[in-house]
Amino acid sequence: MKKTYVGGQAVIEGVMMKHDDEYAIAVRKPDHEIEVKVEKYESFAESHAFAKWPIIRGVVNFAESMVVGMKTLTYSASFYEEEEEETTSGFYNWLEEKTGGKGEDLIMGVTVCLSVLLAVAIFMVLPYVLTGFLTKYIESNFLVTLLEGVVRIAIFLAYILLISQMKDIQRVFMYHGAEHKTINCLEHGEDLTPENAKKYSRLHKRCGTSFLLIVMIVSILFFMFIRVDSVWLKVVLRILLVPVIAGVSYEFIRLAGRSESSLVTLLSKPGMQLQKLTTREPDEEMLEVAIKAVEGVFDWKPYVKEIREGTLED
Repeated sequence: MKKTYVGGQAVIEGVMMKHDDEYAIAVRKPDHEIEVKVEKYESFAESHAFAKWPIIRGVVNFAESMVVGMKTLTYSASFYEEEEEETTSGFYNWLEEKTGGKGEDLIMGVTVCLSVLLAVAIFMVLPYVLTGFLTKYIESNFLVTLLEGVVRIAIFLAYILLISQMKDIQRVFMYHGAEHKTINCLEHGEDLTPENAKKYSRLHKRCGTSFLLIVMIVSILFFMFIRVDSVWLKVVLRILLVPVIAGVSYEFIRLAGRSESSLVTLLSKPGMQLQKLTTREPDEEMLEVAIKAVEGVFDWKPYVKEIREGTLED
């Protein structure tokens, strides 16, 4: 058996785990039972070879992660939503009728697009606007871009600190910790039990939090090479470069998840430290949910056995 990688994310009162072309969502329902839903997902890269090229695969993976993440969050939240208002239900039924049953997909697509646009506006464009006046006082493009990057990271950290104060988000962060502990337990070749998983770190090098921080840092390097005078052109270039920056950042996270070199470990440390804000120590019931999500898409027992015996292929 070859070495494999299971990844996931926290959702409302649950965890999503993905392996190959399947993902499973495990949710602790209000009645305390665990509901597990397994879905197939055909990646764009499976039918388009160019989507597997370096950099491009990062853009594709990021877009698909956004779509799957939004779908799984919506699904998990459905167990805790109050009864929909008539107007909302009526609009949804009307949309389903007009789109031939594809209303949910349309809403999901619009939501993802709006989320991306908002994120680009806040974390890419706003820092440039806030530091734009510095060009009147500082001639060095390097220094201005560096200060813009500092402001970008500060906004990002402030955002994380702000949402981490919300009670519901704190529980999501606990499930985030459960996700990481379970994956760490699996990758260390131990049986997936809550007792075993709780011994492991709640931090992981392939985490989305680390990815976002890398995006912030890589953006500084990219924007240093923008040498145009037009303010609007600078803004447009910052927006257009976002997919490229995401692609490069993905390649680093991908390398970090596979490499044990001291250099990669060192470069991964800032992201790992940031995860201390986006993860919390989970309880055993949360770990049980994360394990159920893994079991929905991956038979871990023979895999763990091969790790112990040292017969697993790279």
